[in-house]
Formats: sequence, structure tokens, C-alpha cells
Amino acid sequence: MLSDRYGNGLTTASGAARDAYVAAVDLLLSANPGAEQAFERAIAFDAGLAVAHAGLARALQIQARPQAAKAAIARGLELAPGLSARERGHLEAFGLLIEGKAVEALAAARQHLDDYPCDAMVLAPLTSVFGLIGFSGRAGREGELLALMDSLATAYGEEDWWFLCMHAFAQVECGQIEKALANIERSLAQYPRNAHGAHIRAHVYYESGERSAGLAYLRDWWAGYPKESQLHCHLAWHIALWELELGRAAEAWEVYHAHLRPGASWGPPINTLTDSASFLFRAELAGEARNGELWRELSAYASASFPTPGVTFADVHGALAHALAGNGEALAQLESGARGPAADLVRSLARAFEALRRGAWAEASACLQPVIASHERIGGSRAQRDLIEYTLALCLVRAGRSGEAHAYLLRRRLAGPEQWPLAGVRL
Repeated sequence: MLSDRYGNGLTTASGAARDAYVAAVDLLLSANPGAEQAFERAIAFDAGLAVAHAGLARALQIQARPQAAKAAIARGLELAPGLSARERGHLEAFGLLIEGKAVEALAAARQHLDDYPCDAMVLAPLTSVFGLIGFSGRAGREGELLALMDSLATAYGEEDWWFLCMHAFAQVECGQIEKALANIERSLAQYPRNAHGAHIRAHVYYESGERSAGLAYLRDWWAGYPKESQLHCHLAWHIALWELELGRAAEAWEVYHAHLRPGASWGPPINTLTDSASFLFRAELAGEARNGELWRELSAYASASFPTPGVTFADVHGALAHALAGNGEALAQLESGARGPAADLVRSLARAFEALRRGAWAEASACLQPVIASHERIGGSRAQRDLIEYTLALCLVRAGRSGEAHAYLLRRRLAGPEQWPLAGVRL
């Protein structure tokens, strides 16, 4: 029986289909372009290769093409009878994932991994800060993901570039910087053009406070990364932030206008919205004047791309865009319609951003302070959620409580004033 790169059996007699599938999986797991086409080649060689339909569905889902993704997984599920138990479980997990049944998909994937720990395609949607665990809305979800990855480390060993990089991400999000550095360096040595690997290396630089080194590394790596790739927009966000923090505002704005803002980004809508909102607000923290036109553009994009609340991380950044655009109607609709396990945080942050817009610093601080202890529940990385922590510090300073802001920042993991991004503010 033919098998994939992880030794999982494949129901196909076509070596060409198997080879195309293996190539497609590597392209998907490394966030490089061409995965969709490679899955389609596998299907062309053998339309009965059910897991290739599941892989295609996942590639389409990542591209925010839900109807095409549902059609692809439906074709795969039609083939389920007569497949191996591993392939049937694989298809079941993806069926739930593509249908948007996140809780059920997570449970099915974890059960499947108990029996088939090296089914990397089933593990992949659980990993990273945007995965099923990362977006679960649960307190302690960072530790939960790290525990899962730790438990699988022996099964994958030290020679699988993909597992090493995703294990490193779980480690860096839990503050295990040295372990993360060792794993990501080992991963990149095996597969240098893994975009997830470059992204996670950037997070290690960020958490270590190495701004100049991080910028130099990522600019060099990103220069050869096609714009139509999944992580192009988000890697540009990391670059733009470091440019801002190093006092290079013109270069940061050049990145924003060319690669981040709606219409310029080729990334998934969630990246375009969240990265753009984060950059615009951090630019203000760095001393740039508020640009109402850009905020209004982003508010309109948020309403069009996420018309119904429910994706908490997108909702939080949409609330920021609506508030600073002065779009009170959209903000009120988002706040009242917030749903999901972290809806309470969406409502609190929406109120905080609106108070901030009005300059009601004490009110904004009061809305933010209860959120701080549990903001991991909104999803995203520590680097992304720094926006919330810096917002609280800003509001405390503007409310005349600089000493409290200073004490708060000293309790943060990066502690020192050298990490403080607010222009003209001394702590």
C-alpha cells in the first residue's frame, strides 16, 4: 500500500497521485503557493484518493472560499465507504472542520490523533494561534496546545520540519523561548523556505526584544516570498511593526499601503482586517496622527468581510476599526450581536475602544482592566494581543495614572521601558 510522507496508508494504486498529494501537503503545511493546484493534480491522477479531496477543501477554506471547500469535502466523504479506518477518521474530522463545527471538529481530531498521532493534516488545524484550540475561547488554551504538542513530540521525532516549527510556536506562546529557538532553528535548517517557520522565528525575535535582528532576518526571508502566499500579509505586518518601533515610520507606512491595507493585501480576510487594524493603532501609539480615511476604509472592510459576529479575533479588531472610524452603528451591532465562548470579551473591548475614541480614559481603563487576565481567550498570539496591554497602559497614562501604568508594564514578561512603544511618554 502506498503511503504519505508520515507513513499513513493511502487508498490509491497511483504513484503519481501519491506524489502529487505529498507535494500538496508540504506546500499547505509550509504556507507556500500551489497547494490547491497540487491537490487537484492528485485528484486528476486518481479521483478516488479521498484524502486529496479533504486537503483541497482545507486549502480552499484557508483562502476563505467556503462553498468551494464544502463541495470538495463532500466529494471526499462520498468515497468514505471501503476506505481504511485512518482515512475515514481523517475525512470525518475534515467534514466537521469545513462545516464550521469547531467544537465537534476539535473533539474528533483529538480522538483521531490518539490512534494516528502522525496524521499531520489532521493535527495541523489544531495548531498555531488561529487553530481550533487557539480560537476555542478557552482560558488556558496556550497551555492546552503546548501539552498536546509535547505529548506528540516522540511520535514525530526531531527530523520533521513541520512538527518542529509548530511545536516551537506553542513553546514561544508559553514563554519557553530557549526551547522554541532550538526547535525553530532545527526546523528551518531542514526546510528554509517554510513560511510558518520564518513566521515563528520572527515571534522568537519579538518575544526576545530583538527588533533590529528580527527586522533584518524577516525582510531578507520575505523578499523571496510570493505575494499571493498565505502568510505574505502577516509577515509584512511583523516587518511594519518593527519599522515603526525602530523609528522608521516612512518605511512602515510603505509596507502598510503596499501589502497590508484592504485592496493591497493578498492574505485571508482575517489577516487583512486584524493586521491592518493593529498596524493603524500601533502607528498612533508610535506618535502618528489618526487617519480617519484609513479607519473608515477598514471599518467598511470589516463589515463586508465579517458581517455576522462570531469569529472573536476578527470581531475584536473590527470593533477597534468601527470605533476609531466613528462608525457607531456598526460598533453597536457588533457589540449586541457578539456570540461564542469569548463574546464577553468582545463586548468589553468594544466599549473600551469607544471610550478611547472619546478620550474617556478612566472609562476605557475600567473596561480594559478585567480583560487583561484572560485576553488569551480572544485568540491570536502574544505579539498580537500586546495591542490590548499597550492600550491599557496608554489609557492609564492619559488618565493621570502613570505610576500604575509603569507598575503594570513591569509585571509584563518584557518588563523594561525599552519595550514601551508610546512616543513621547516617559515612565
